[in-house]
Amino acid sequence: MTRRGVQWISCASDDPDECREQWAVDPRRPCALPTGRFFDVVVVGQRVGLETFDQLQRHGMPLGPVMADRASEQVGFFVPTWSHDPFARMVRQESAAEAPEYRYLGEGSVVVVPGPMPLTGDRYIWLRAPMRRPEASLSRIAALAAMFVAASSVVARADRYGREQSAASVKGEATHAG
Repeated sequence: MTRRGVQWISCASDDPDECREQWAVDPRRPCALPTGRFFDVVVVGQRVGLETFDQLQRHGMPLGPVMADRASEQVGFFVPTWSHDPFARMVRQESAAEAPEYRYLGEGSVVVVPGPMPLTGDRYIWLRAPMRRPEASLSRIAALAAMFVAASSVVARADRYGREQSAASVKGEATHAG
């Protein structure tokens, strides 16, 4: 994370100077920050989140900071504070049937963010650390919504295929045994 990234993310703290001082002592230390002031966070399951992140990066789409909480197996995408309604609308529009599950952390919520320099084995890690204040664009929200729905579909299809193959394998073994 860059110095400008630390400045931006720490400004969400109730006491930005104290937050930066704590990180100067221990740059791995996670910090609880309120959402709704400088950013909101879209939280999704880890498998869908990692696929969404990978697709956004692979296709060079607009992307803000992204973090992962390994213990809860969730990924958080940082979005502008005004994103709730446009994101929800775009997810519904992209969904063929039922919209995939996610949580939106806005005003009144708190998110635990990684320190500026977490190590690979830490619970909280940056997949894409903030380098500066991210651009607050509608195209970033649209890209996230589209890839989130697509990734949810890919993960669901992979799970369905895995179950079908397991069932076919068990059925085949039973046929050969009888």
